[in-house]
Amino acid sequence: MANFASLGIDGSGSTRNRVTNAIALASQRTGVDFAYLLGQAKMESSLNPTARAGTSSATGLYQFVDQSWLGVISQHGQQYGLGWAADAIGQGANGRYYVADPVLRQQILDLRNHPETASIMAAEHAADNKAALEGRLGREAQPVDLYLAHFLGVGGAGKFLEVHDQNPSVSGATLFPSAARANRTIFYDKAGNPRTLADIRNNFAARLQQGTDGAMTGTIAPSDWVAARAANANFADASAALGGNDTADYAREQTQRLQNSIAAEDLIRPQPQTARLAYLMLATLGR
Repeated sequence: MANFASLGIDGSGSTRNRVTNAIALASQRTGVDFAYLLGQAKMESSLNPTARAGTSSATGLYQFVDQSWLGVISQHGQQYGLGWAADAIGQGANGRYYVADPVLRQQILDLRNHPETASIMAAEHAADNKAALEGRLGREAQPVDLYLAHFLGVGGAGKFLEVHDQNPSVSGATLFPSAARANRTIFYDKAGNPRTLADIRNNFAARLQQGTDGAMTGTIAPSDWVAARAANANFADASAALGGNDTADYAREQTQRLQNSIAAEDLIRPQPQTARLAYLMLATLGR
């Protein structure tokens, strides 16, 4: 999998710098709260862009499963230079997404390991869920509600929150028996007692807050936090904060170089170097 280091871009250092910068850029572009996106990534992967779940297809910074990832790329990929991926994704009569070419399918799924792509898609997904939940509930969706939509799907989160807002003492396992069987520690306490909807929502809210507090208290270095905040204002300023290299200019230069070297047929049927081009295009989101 290509990354900025292999492409010669100096992030001044670390994967952590790159991840916080990517999240800040996604927040800037979509308007989704930076603290929420950071907290979600910490909960899902501990800010590891190549994290993999042992019990499902969940992969990457935001632990998208295969179907969710294909869906968000199909819906939003075009606007971020990923038209080659979005155009390859179809949807069957059963609602499931598919890619006919297995090699191309794997290339699209591998984008989950790329922090810039994962962050912007997570932000777009959160924005979609926020609009859907607010339309259904008739109130503002809080950050924890967005996480519930990530965890249960927007339909499941809508059901959860409608019942919660009327009777928060209802057992979560009663309402979501399948999810409870797959996620026992979420739906039951250590003694095996079922948690209420209020318990589950409050626990998620506390974990999101802890993820944000970690950025302030040293789990994420203060210099990384400054860099991420700078990226929210201006990508070039963030680049300087990360070490003085204008990565945005570098990315644009390398994008043009790759565009000149990629044959027309490769743009129709993308090869790995085309994926590298997509990464570089995403790197310039903040300009």
